[in-house]
Amino acid sequence: MVCAANGVSFEIPGGKTLGLVGSSGSGKSTVARCITRVEKPDAGEIWMGNIDIARLGSRELRPVRAEVQMIFQDPSTSMNPRMSAAEIIEEPLLIQNRGTRDERLSHAAELMKEVGLSADWLPRRVTEFSGGQLQRIAIARALALGPKFLVLDEALSGLDLSTQSDITDLLRNLQAAHSLTYLLISHDLGLVARLAGLIAIMSAGRIVEKGPTGEIISNPTQPETRVLVAAAERFRTALAQAKGASA
Repeated sequence: MVCAANGVSFEIPGGKTLGLVGSSGSGKSTVARCITRVEKPDAGEIWMGNIDIARLGSRELRPVRAEVQMIFQDPSTSMNPRMSAAEIIEEPLLIQNRGTRDERLSHAAELMKEVGLSADWLPRRVTEFSGGQLQRIAIARALALGPKFLVLDEALSGLDLSTQSDITDLLRNLQAAHSLTYLLISHDLGLVARLAGLIAIMSAGRIVEKGPTGEIISNPTQPETRVLVAAAERFRTALAQAKGASA
C-alpha cells in the first residue's frame, strides 16, 4: 500500500495564509483532498473550528462543505463548457438549496463585480473567457456559499506573471474583506511567498520544515527547502534579466 501523506500536522490561524510547498508527488494534493473531504483520510484528525471533520459522514458533511471550498489550477477542467458564468457561480447555491432564482442571479452578479468582472458577462459561456477570467469566475463560485476557508490547489501556477500578480492582489483583498483563511498549495516557493505568511515544506508525504515565510526562505534548514529556495532564486534572476533585455 502506498502512503501518500503521513504524520502531516499544521495549524492555520483564522484570516491567515499557509503555503504548503513541495515538488510533484510530495503529497500536497492528497492533503488538499483530505482537508476538503473529497477523500476520507485513513487516520488522523482534521479540525475546522471545534469540529473534527475527518470522521463525518456524507450527511454530516453537507453544512461543512459550505464552509470549505477548493479552487483548482485549471478552472476550465472544473467547469461545464456548456454552462454560462451565471450557472457556474449559482451551482453551489442550487446544491445547497439556497435562495430563489432571482436571488441567486443577483448574488452571482455581486460576486462577478467583486472578483473584477462585469455582471453583464453572466450570460456568456465558459469558452468565451480567458484563463485569468475563468480563474476569477472560479473564485466567485468558491465564494458563493460564504465560506471561511479556501484551499487553493496550484490555483496561481497556470497563469502568466501579470495575471498571477492580479489574482494575488484579488485574493489579498478578498481575504481582508471576508476574513478568509487560505491554504495555498504549490510547487513554486517564490509564488507562495507573495501571499503566505507561513510556509510548510512537504517531501515524500511528510512536512519536513515549517515556519514564518521570511525565516524559511532566508534560513532553510532542510535539503528539500534549499532546493526550492534555489529554484525560486534562479527564476527571479532569469525574470530580472529578461525584463532588462526587453527594456
